[in-house]
Amino acid sequence: MSLTKYVAKRRFDDTPEPKGKKIAAGEKLVFTIQRHHASHLHYDFRLELDGVLKSWAVPKGPSLNPSDKRLAMMVEDHPKDYATFEGDIPQGNYGAGHVDVWDHGTYEPIDEDGNVITAKEFAHNLHAGSIKFRMKGKKLKGDFALVNMKKDEKTWLLIKHRDKYATDEAYNSEDYAKKSSLAYTEERNARKKSVKKK
Repeated sequence: MSLTKYVAKRRFDDTPEPKGKKIAAGEKLVFTIQRHHASHLHYDFRLELDGVLKSWAVPKGPSLNPSDKRLAMMVEDHPKDYATFEGDIPQGNYGAGHVDVWDHGTYEPIDEDGNVITAKEFAHNLHAGSIKFRMKGKKLKGDFALVNMKKDEKTWLLIKHRDKYATDEAYNSEDYAKKSSLAYTEERNARKKSVKKK
């Protein structure tokens, strides 16, 4: 677990993102999901492990419908204090655009049978390409899995397990986004249309 790639991609004199450092784990592991409108709109799915946030970019956002197998592209580890970051990353910087926290809370790493396991066992499962976890957020609750597609180490699927929090209804993360997030996207799309017309 390293923040080398995270630091190398950023100019901290020109971005409000935290420089970050590895932070010892608290009593409970945290997660955060950030709605990030950069060059493309996506959701950053982050799980604390070994002092950093393991991170995946999920283009369509997470879902509570078990039928939805959301593509999740693994990206560089982020510092734990990134979990609360919101704001604008200036143009010219990596990931330039608007970031809002969409959901946050704690999670428990679990095994195939739903039993809580240690962070060390969870890290082993991550390396093997299949992790399961129980989320305790405001929007996302219950058991989920991230499974590596084996095409390469970056390509994963985020899947909701069927439990009391699951739904068979269509689930769109945008329906639960902050009004300010949606307003930013609407304004950005309007600017794009205006430029195309010219």
